[in-house]
Amino acid sequence: MDTTQYQDFAKENLGGEFIDLQVLITAFTHRSYLNEHKKSASEHNERLEFLGDAVLELVVTDYLFNNYTEPEGILTNWRSSLVRTESIGAAAARLGFEPLLRLSRGEKHGTERARAQILANSFEAVIGAIYVERGYEAARVFITDNILSTFDEILQTGSWMDPKSRLQEVVQGQVGATPSYRVISEEGPDHEKEFIVGAYVEDKLVGKGTGPSKQAAQVSAAAAALKKYAK
Repeated sequence: MDTTQYQDFAKENLGGEFIDLQVLITAFTHRSYLNEHKKSASEHNERLEFLGDAVLELVVTDYLFNNYTEPEGILTNWRSSLVRTESIGAAAARLGFEPLLRLSRGEKHGTERARAQILANSFEAVIGAIYVERGYEAARVFITDNILSTFDEILQTGSWMDPKSRLQEVVQGQVGATPSYRVISEEGPDHEKEFIVGAYVEDKLVGKGTGPSKQAAQVSAAAAALKKYAK
């Protein structure tokens, strides 16, 4: 195993080399990798992910509590927008996690949704690795640089709202109507059902989305519609 790329990553993005490099390598190791490398790998990143998730939430909560006076409901929505899979997965992509991920051959060719989740989980695991190696303050700096640094944009765009709430706000402001959602079709067996849902404004289809549940498909359709209204 070539460990140079992990130390290079640590020097460039994590403030310096890791004394215990194995903890960082473990942060990039997906459970599936162990199935194909039983002799050379013995630990995956889920325990570090568990730790990093808690540190991430604490850092973000502490920042919001100490810098804003909004009520709990708004602070909760802001926090959710910062720590959701899309946000932390995007941060992992920006930092160049992809070549460092240790995955099985099958996972390397998985769906885009699965890959986004793996990136997000790895980001949390790296936070856990930083915490183990260097403590809370180093983890806080990493989270501030890569997650909290996006907060101004989140506020400006209103993306802290869930897509359905945001679409309703935009549509009511522009045309004085309320969006509605209809199931266009259902595909697949019951245990792997995929719903296709349309978002409608004044009976006009403005966005289409898919998901494993009607609710998830509605959110996807609202997000698609928002792209049209942003043009």
